[in-house]
Amino acid sequence: MPGQLSQKERMLLQDQLQHEELCVQKYTKYADATQCPELKQIFQTHASHEQQHYNTLNQILSGQVPNINQGQQSQQSQQKMGGTQSQPGKSYDQNDAIMANDMLTTEKYISGTYDTTIFECRDSNIRQALNHIQKEEQQHGEDLFNYMQANGMYNVQS
Repeated sequence: MPGQLSQKERMLLQDQLQHEELCVQKYTKYADATQCPELKQIFQTHASHEQQHYNTLNQILSGQVPNINQGQQSQQSQQKMGGTQSQPGKSYDQNDAIMANDMLTTEKYISGTYDTTIFECRDSNIRQALNHIQKEEQQHGEDLFNYMQANGMYNVQS
């Protein structure tokens, strides 16, 4: 069991908890709204991961350090969602593009906020759990980026 959380650690973890709750809500709402089965699967999978992140943060805030299987979910996510090929000129639903872009932007922000929280935590087991979550957030961003690029929603400048 970790030592007592400092006021700053508790505040930062509570902020992360709110971020994860928002992600669960947005991914769930967007999964219901999208017209694309592939994007629906991405949103549903990510909503499930975000709920796990929320649960992990709640465990930490209640004084428990969760058991983290490093890399397991990220590898599963890569295998499930890495299969799209770029299709130049392909038309896409504008609402799907807005939702995917919103979630990519959200994932970028949340991944960055984990940096500060990780550096401010004294307990190495908590830092390890937060690093695991952050890695999954980055994988979510990669999944979204790959989907958007493959569907003509995100063009990388050469």
